[in-house]
Amino acid sequence: MKIGITCYPTYGGSGVVATELGKALALRGHEIHFISYAMPTRLNGFIDNIFYHEVEINSYPLFEFPLYSIALASKMVEVTRFYELDLLHAHYAIPHATSAYLAREILKSETNNSIDIKFITTLHGTDITLTGLEPSFLPTMKFSIEKSDGVTAVSKFLKDKTQQQYKIDKEIEVIPNFIDINNYKRENDEKTKCFKKNLAPNGEKILVHTSNFRPLKRVQDVIKVFDEVKKKVDSKLILIGDGPERSDCERLSRELDIFDDIKFMGKQDALVELLSVSDIFLIPSQSESFGLSALEAMACGVPVISSSVGGLPELNLHGETGYIAEIGDVDRMAKYTIELLTNQKRYDMLSKNARKRAEELSEDNIVPMYENFYEKIIGG
Repeated sequence: MKIGITCYPTYGGSGVVATELGKALALRGHEIHFISYAMPTRLNGFIDNIFYHEVEINSYPLFEFPLYSIALASKMVEVTRFYELDLLHAHYAIPHATSAYLAREILKSETNNSIDIKFITTLHGTDITLTGLEPSFLPTMKFSIEKSDGVTAVSKFLKDKTQQQYKIDKEIEVIPNFIDINNYKRENDEKTKCFKKNLAPNGEKILVHTSNFRPLKRVQDVIKVFDEVKKKVDSKLILIGDGPERSDCERLSRELDIFDDIKFMGKQDALVELLSVSDIFLIPSQSESFGLSALEAMACGVPVISSSVGGLPELNLHGETGYIAEIGDVDRMAKYTIELLTNQKRYDMLSKNARKRAEELSEDNIVPMYENFYEKIIGG
């Protein structure tokens, strides 16, 4: 198949999943065309049947804001026409699904060269639970979902939320996020041991969190949990990522007098190395439709302590791969963390289960679900 994929090219989960999906599909023999305003961050290394098409946005004095949706639709038309694509796959509904709809209608209307292209939309989370509920976006969001030839969601929670909030009867296929378990696995070589020694010179336990530091990630709760854990267990905290809440998090860690025990790592590509030296992954989010960062940790054998929101309970099985607690329940999250860090037998069992759960969501198991869905939509 020849597939056009549009996603946000940044570090966010939707862009990561879309890029990894495209790479996996290309390795399975499909021709993949990424269409976006910048090269996706995970699109590294050469695969000969992956192509990138940049959406150029010209600036005119008449337009106060760049018309990205229109430029994207035009680029989708161009790529579909010239490369004879079979399908467009829009990741994150706004504005990608809307642009894909417009591109499809333009191509169908061309009398000299009518192309009946299909497009599917994958819903990832905040496009539905946050952005799409803005009054200025809601009608367009609902229309774009209903007009998609196929729709997928990364969790049952997100499927149900979409159908309830937008009052649509559209069939939505649940295809969970996936991971390359050959890449994401715990490393234990001499380099890793040396790395851990530098982070925890006295053998301290290592807690880790990774996110974009937006308010809904509740990174300050991570610091508060760590503050409680540290009172009972010698430990360090690694915070990976960057965003609007980072300054407040640094301020809080100083107020609690634990700043020296926390490493603010910023954005990192060496996630496997960092997860391989970690003992507990904390994700106390206020909203999380799936929890890709938690899956990455689980693949490296790191038990997860999470909030009970969204798709997290579908991923992090309470008492099996980690523990879940109510949003903002810092004391319970700290209690669960201390329990695991002081009970080696229990910890080893949950670590092993976390890896097994990640293997269930491996690339080899999930990517064929997309292939089958593509064939169903194209054939339908």
